[in-house]
Amino acid sequence: MKDNEKAEKICITIPPDMLMNIKGKVKSGSYGSTSEVIREAVRVWQKQEDEYQARLLLIRDRLERSSHSGKPVPLDRAFKQIEHLHQQRMDMVGNEDL
Repeated sequence: MKDNEKAEKICITIPPDMLMNIKGKVKSGSYGSTSEVIREAVRVWQKQEDEYQARLLLIRDRLERSSHSGKPVPLDRAFKQIEHLHQQRMDMVGNEDL
């Protein structure tokens, strides 16, 4: 937390097993207080959310670029091409398992 930011006290409700785990971490000395455990959990959650949003942005960008990357191919022709490529590969390796 930055020096100019004030912490705000909130009240949360969590299941007993979570509370027991939090108190266990504090008791073991891993954390100085239950608040520290919660703050760490929120930091981890924020990081996961940021990474998730970055992945979504990347996927959306790829989809957008893909939609402008040449002429559309009819689905049946695309599948025929895939089948053709698969058959070529099968012919190259014979009857071996891929």
